[in-house]
Amino acid sequence: MKILILGSGGREYSIGRAIKNENVEHELFFQPGNGATDNLGTNLDINNYDELADFAKENEIELTIVGPEAPLVDGVVDIFKKEGLTIFGPSKEAAQLEGSKVYMKNFLAKYNIPTARYIESDSIEDLFKFTNTLSAPIVVKADGLCGGKGVIIAQSHDEAKKAISEMLSGKSFGDAGKKVIVEEFLDGYELSMFAVCDGEDYILLPAAQDHKRLLDGDEGPNTGGMGAYAPTPLVDEELYQKVRDRIIRPTLDGMQKEGAPFEGVLFIGIMVVDGEPITLEFNVRFGDPECEILMPLMTSPLSDMFYKAATNRLGEIQVEFSKEYAVGVVMASENYPYGSSTPAEIIVDEVHHEAIAKYTHISYAGVTKDDDKLYATGGRVLVCIGLGETIKEARDRAYLRCGQVHFAGKKLRTDIAYQAL
Repeated sequence: MKILILGSGGREYSIGRAIKNENVEHELFFQPGNGATDNLGTNLDINNYDELADFAKENEIELTIVGPEAPLVDGVVDIFKKEGLTIFGPSKEAAQLEGSKVYMKNFLAKYNIPTARYIESDSIEDLFKFTNTLSAPIVVKADGLCGGKGVIIAQSHDEAKKAISEMLSGKSFGDAGKKVIVEEFLDGYELSMFAVCDGEDYILLPAAQDHKRLLDGDEGPNTGGMGAYAPTPLVDEELYQKVRDRIIRPTLDGMQKEGAPFEGVLFIGIMVVDGEPITLEFNVRFGDPECEILMPLMTSPLSDMFYKAATNRLGEIQVEFSKEYAVGVVMASENYPYGSSTPAEIIVDEVHHEAIAKYTHISYAGVTKDDDKLYATGGRVLVCIGLGETIKEARDRAYLRCGQVHFAGKKLRTDIAYQAL
């Protein structure tokens, strides 16, 4: 099968790697890809979605998989479908579940899906008034896409009001902050759950836990994610069933009623409070680095799942997962997440240890290639993934692999999966 993958990060590399490892010959294309995806397929330099759809038609691409949120919010799926192409991802209208936090919160309220108490407004007076009814910490969110950084957890009323003012003025997030949500802070533990949807049916993947903060012990600023592990022992079958019944089913039914059936990945950020799942947010694509650990846990063909989801036929297949655990550790560049870093050559030691060769791998993200050498040029450079029969075994293997990767200024957390251990 000829498959096109949109995106340039570790998520897209991982999807490509998993498809490449199937027992079937696939030809892969990436747009734009990164410095390592050309080891899996062909990188394309086509930035216009209409031209990309033309390329897909001319080259008989049988399936397109969209990785990041921006092309989905821009409507790439609608453009491809208009040309009769098979593409995995939500329509522009359905992608509003991530593209607008205001749309998402109002949708949750409309369909009685559990979420935190909130107000959404562009009136500083109304936002301040609601803020005064809450006790700190207080959550302040910009409405639009902010690359995973548009959420402020304010530790005082003054800090919350400062965040609101800076968002509304456009100072902190430009147009993305022209409408603001203020909501109550939920105290519990956070989970990432992913449902692959075809509009009516869905497949729920093993629950993962992400580590958002830069430093060990969940200190420091929020990032796009410094590591993750799955499945998490913090979820039992009862909690999975509550998520199915109270969040996923009403969301798919609600989106049908809204005239925007949801196809693609529904990423549910959940806070579990006293055993009850509360929806923090929706995203409309795989999380990164969660995708990097979920892909190697799938034992049935990934391409088949994406193809069946994109053609509204998920009910025809059984998706199987390994009994193993996966832990992914992000290696980031020197100045991440504060600014860009000087490009640094990446040296990867040759693997001589049998278990490391068999149970670990690297998913590349912020890398470019020059003269057949890889350079760290992005914020999150790569993810070292370890698999094992226990979380500890998987984690230890992931860190052994980290020890074999070298570049100037590399930084990583040393406590990924600590909540479970």
